[in-house]
Amino acid sequence: MKQRGKTRGPTRRTATLMGCVLALYGLTSLAGAARAAPDPATEAVAAVPHEIPADVTVQAFVTPEGSRLRFLVRAPLEAMRDIEFPQYGLGYLDLEAADPFLRDAAQLWLADYVTFYEEDRRLAAPRIVATRVSLPSDRSFASYETALAHFDDPPLDPGLQLPWRQALLDVLLEYDIESDESRFSIDPGFAHLGLRTVTVLRLRPPDRPERAFQYVGDPGLVRLDPRWHQAALRFVSLGFTHILDGIDHLLFLLCLVIPLRTLWGLVPVITSFTIAHSITLIASAFGIAPRALWFPPLIETLIALSIVYMALENIVGAKPRKRWLLAFGFGLVHGFGFSFALSESLQFAGGHLLASLLAFNVGVELGQLVVVAVAVPVVEVLFRKVVAERMGTIIGSALLAHTGWHWMTDRGSDLLAYRFAWPAFDGALAAALMRWGALALIVVGAAWAISGPFGRLAAKAKGGGRAALPE
Repeated sequence: MKQRGKTRGPTRRTATLMGCVLALYGLTSLAGAARAAPDPATEAVAAVPHEIPADVTVQAFVTPEGSRLRFLVRAPLEAMRDIEFPQYGLGYLDLEAADPFLRDAAQLWLADYVTFYEEDRRLAAPRIVATRVSLPSDRSFASYETALAHFDDPPLDPGLQLPWRQALLDVLLEYDIESDESRFSIDPGFAHLGLRTVTVLRLRPPDRPERAFQYVGDPGLVRLDPRWHQAALRFVSLGFTHILDGIDHLLFLLCLVIPLRTLWGLVPVITSFTIAHSITLIASAFGIAPRALWFPPLIETLIALSIVYMALENIVGAKPRKRWLLAFGFGLVHGFGFSFALSESLQFAGGHLLASLLAFNVGVELGQLVVVAVAVPVVEVLFRKVVAERMGTIIGSALLAHTGWHWMTDRGSDLLAYRFAWPAFDGALAAALMRWGALALIVVGAAWAISGPFGRLAAKAKGGGRAALPE
């Protein structure tokens, strides 16, 4: 009993102390809440922490005029995070008190994230000439003239109840330049404004037509009026990285490499694949490919099918004499696939469309050579040190066929979701059929031209024996 009494006293005192602490905490919390709660009629409400917007659209104009370059930008105000814009009521923007905050937002979130170059000389930091708030319904950025004139319009009525998340920030920046006849480049970094940022940029050079760009995220350095060699270098790099990033194209190349690992075996196959995809890539860039929504998923499904077919042929026995012809046929399909990646980038070609197309194709070929140069010795070592050639061919091709089969079924399901309808027989269809007929003649002519030499090379590869599987 004595021991029980000794423990009861401290327990009662501890409980009493904890109750006092909780009561004091509750009172201070209520008092703090009472002090923090503002009167919406007299005070600006505290802004809640800003979240990163999911989708942000930025509109911009670039115009060199005399010794200055004007850069007009419009972006959503909610994309300017970490700036507590003055508000009142239920999150309405206090237009009278917002001016200094707008300049801070323009500097910290727009001007600091864009760099201009005149020729190859970096321009100095810009001047913030004007900022203003616009309604989401405002259409002044439809053209450069109306966007520039909009900065001289009267400001919005201070009594307007505009939710701050719906407001737009318009900014006019000016850069000092040497001549408006120079070639300019821009390195925009607006991707930080949202999870997905789409920028619509329009260049207004003097005495020349307007040029429009639309891109997602940060495109890197964009030459607004590139010289031919500048455009070519950009597209060589684009083609090289595309072939290395395109896993389906890489697997198709691997299907070609596994049974044919000699020079005489690879030259006709890789070259015919190159010629074929070059034809459809260029044809698609000039508008010959169908524009129907179902065409891209059809091509993606056929690309997966090409992996499955070539892998299965490796398993049952590749035929070197016909291998180059299959590579040519599937190369026509892969060329359309390359064009999908190229279509959004052709806006950066300036006036050098053909040079950019050829440069992109060169980049693709360089990427293919790198892949083949790496894959051939790796496969050769595996067949010599790890597994017998026939067994390794079957196992590797089975894995490739398995992957391609899953891609084919998934993409085929997406394709079947589209509705197909016969086109109307009119002048547009007749013109399209004529273009497709011309493309078919080019394809047939190219296949006929390479059939002789490639057939002889394929026969030489078959005679070599080591790289060819039995027919």
